[in-house]
Amino acid sequence: MKMKILEGKVAIITGSSRGIGRVVAEQLADLGANVVINYSSNRQKADDVVEGILKKGGKAVALHADLSKLNDVKELFTKTIDEFGKVDILINNAGLMITKPLSDVTEDDFDKQFAVNVKGTFFACQQALKHMENNGRIVNFSTSVAGQMFPTYSVYAGTKGAVEQFTRQLAKEFGSKQITINAVAPGPVNTELFKLGKTEQQIDAMKKMNAFGRIGEPEDIANVIEFLVSDQSQWVTGQTLRVNGGFI
Repeated sequence: MKMKILEGKVAIITGSSRGIGRVVAEQLADLGANVVINYSSNRQKADDVVEGILKKGGKAVALHADLSKLNDVKELFTKTIDEFGKVDILINNAGLMITKPLSDVTEDDFDKQFAVNVKGTFFACQQALKHMENNGRIVNFSTSVAGQMFPTYSVYAGTKGAVEQFTRQLAKEFGSKQITINAVAPGPVNTELFKLGKTEQQIDAMKKMNAFGRIGEPEDIANVIEFLVSDQSQWVTGQTLRVNGGFI
């Protein structure tokens, strides 16, 4: 059994009804945090996550918010404070990935990805600065693809490049409240989002690109986030950690 190192803390995990976000939410709840399971479309999956946490004795609530809309972002924080009284931790996990050759990318493809991945992350950070307690923790999501040259990933990687710059440039603004802000940049991870549209041959090829001959698991990313939201990470801020098994 893990020590309850986050006892009494309140964590918002965006896009946490499935994939990495779900595992992060479950892990933070196991550490004692009260967690907000944010979803944009699938209420049932979010409720399933909440139910699982409650059965283990944790505290959780599902809250809807479309991160591409500023009013929804504001309401997410307001409702969290109404429910739990404060915000200590923000995990900006929600993201959208549309992979297409440059010639096929539409304006809608471009706008949707920037709206969620960039606008959503930026304004969630803004709300965190306004509402977060001193000594809080923020973890944004980038991607190790940003260090590669993959066809069809140009817009997605571009959004994550922006997130890395936000993470770096905002560090001193958050420092006045002793809040750390960092980013994790996973490589290929065993999630629905990663597997969508990929053949087994493509996945096998990516397994061979890192040091361990496998793709990552959501727990590999959650374990690093556990460190970044703990007291032990107080001297780490403005950084992007490549959590990818040597992928780059």
